[in-house]
Amino acid sequence: MRLTRRLALAVAPLAGLVAGVAWWRGASRADSAGLDARLATPLPAPPGPMAVFHLGHSLVNRDMPAMLAQLAGDGHRYDSQLGWGTTLKAHWGDDTITGFAEENDHPHFRPAHDAIASGSYDAVILTEMVEIRAALRWFDSPEYFFRWADKALTARPDTRLYLYETWHALDDPEGWLDRLDADLQRYWLDGIAKPALARLHPDASLHIIPAGQVLAAFVRAVEAKGGVGNVATRTDLFAKDADGKLDQIHLNDMGNYLVALTHFTVLYHQSPIGRPHEMRRADGSLADAPAPETALLMQQTVLTVVQSLPITGVSQLSTAESRQD
Repeated sequence: MRLTRRLALAVAPLAGLVAGVAWWRGASRADSAGLDARLATPLPAPPGPMAVFHLGHSLVNRDMPAMLAQLAGDGHRYDSQLGWGTTLKAHWGDDTITGFAEENDHPHFRPAHDAIASGSYDAVILTEMVEIRAALRWFDSPEYFFRWADKALTARPDTRLYLYETWHALDDPEGWLDRLDADLQRYWLDGIAKPALARLHPDASLHIIPAGQVLAAFVRAVEAKGGVGNVATRTDLFAKDADGKLDQIHLNDMGNYLVALTHFTVLYHQSPIGRPHEMRRADGSLADAPAPETALLMQQTVLTVVQSLPITGVSQLSTAESRQD
């Protein structure tokens, strides 16, 4: 199945050549400074366990939300709708969702339109396809992000809206770290978040789950040290197939843990330091765990990145919760 997912991610940009859209026009008309301020508006910490809906593709996957639920503890509830390399446009129903049957064959699947219109989720996390440049150019990302966000806020005005910043292939010719440094502003914020936010009600807020920024910061820290615990280089966060060939885009268990930790910290406004690092996958099997020293560096990295980015909506983190297992 992973080979098929990779193929879907690779060919998805070509499928939309007939649907070209000048995505930058909305951003150029926006009051950029005012939108920046809205993106940086802090949220209060949630009062208790959250119900979360994940809309996306294989970079959400089944295991990452399951790990998030374990980090959050009793009372956390989640559902999702996924596909392979799926655009927000396809999820809306204006294109085909490749891999729909395979990716949604699990107990936490709920049809996205029904789920979001129900108003039963405290947070809705929207994920655009990889490659993000192709999504913006060919699949009208800000329009469909706006549609999903507006649907969520119409159903429940206090819904917390998040855009999940993902990443691109390790072998990207521009350089994996270089692109992560540049893409947050030029694509995720200027390309999607700000044009969509400009069309939402002036009281609406939108924030970012900066998984790409966390991955970049963690990789830099690990590689500068020559490895920490059972992670030596960036490739140790990525999956391998049965023949040992590196998957250039999909994370392994340790990568999923790092991304789940980022989601947890942003959603719950709680420090990741001391959180459990031995997880189970969505099917109940034991995940491959980062070594204790690796997990601690992951947690420290998430803490630093989230605290440094007002666009997460987090202004203060609680530190009184759990200890390292």
